[in-house]
Amino acid sequence: MFRYNAIVLLISLLILILRKEYQQQYFIHGFAQGTDYTIKYFARDSIVTKNAVDSILSQIDSSMSLYKPYSLINKLNASSGGLQLDPHFLKVIKRSFEITKSTKGKFDITVKPLVQVWGFGAKPIQDFPDSLTIKQILPCVGMKNLSLDGSFLRKTKPCIQVDVNGIAQGYSVDVVASYLLKKGVTSFVVEIGGELRIKGTKPDGSHFRIGIEGPGDGLNPEPAFKHVIELSNGAITTSGNYRKYLQQGSKKISHLIDPKTGYPLQNSIISATLYAKDAITADGYDNAIMAMEVNEAMTFIKSHRDLEAYIIYRQKDGNISDTLTVGFKKLIADR
Repeated sequence: MFRYNAIVLLISLLILILRKEYQQQYFIHGFAQGTDYTIKYFARDSIVTKNAVDSILSQIDSSMSLYKPYSLINKLNASSGGLQLDPHFLKVIKRSFEITKSTKGKFDITVKPLVQVWGFGAKPIQDFPDSLTIKQILPCVGMKNLSLDGSFLRKTKPCIQVDVNGIAQGYSVDVVASYLLKKGVTSFVVEIGGELRIKGTKPDGSHFRIGIEGPGDGLNPEPAFKHVIELSNGAITTSGNYRKYLQQGSKKISHLIDPKTGYPLQNSIISATLYAKDAITADGYDNAIMAMEVNEAMTFIKSHRDLEAYIIYRQKDGNISDTLTVGFKKLIADR
């Protein structure tokens, strides 16, 4: 009987191995949320289609895109007292409250008026704002002006407007990843605008390899790959100020706005790459880390066991340096 069971087990293992070997690699590439996306997965058939992914992302855009006039977020921002949220928006808002509390307000989705006035919103600007304009906007910024009553998001003032671009893309990655899992796909990489979620290994058992980009050396650095990491489960997102900025004369400003002062961030961190179990977590926290100084950021990350980080910063002498957590170092393939 033992010999029979052993043979049955061996045959079962061989069937599983053969099934995995027969898996093919499939690619889906498209455009959504003002950027492009790429999905790579392994399966025996093309069970995930581009149309299905586009439909998912279109639903999320209809909920939270500031560039869609008909979106729910634009209706919320135009409302005087608030709005009933759909399931997508509700999940993002709940997570936003959690991250805001955890970071003591460094992450704040009510910065939409500031983002717009500094030229990073849906409408172009002619000039950067003066101090009086910022002073007039600040009373309309702050998560304390929002509250949830079930699925109803209440605003204390009509001027309160939200912008979830700092977290919604990570959420979108997670939603697409969940769809792949529901379809039975257990080996994939989902990437939207550089935010990634990875699951499983390749059919040969090797891990997925991801390049981590950052600024090069010098005072005017060009982007370059810094490390290659290997993952079989989790999410990687990056926030940085060396790519997305505006310049007027000699003045260069970051797209990351400090919700407390109303001005673009001017701290030493140039780029923050975070690892977390899901992309909404990594995406939300990477922006908050950008608002910290290096020592503060590393202390914060070390106090959150679900996060790992690789941070690039500018030293006082202008040279670029980096630092990383022990957990992130373990992910690096070229260490």
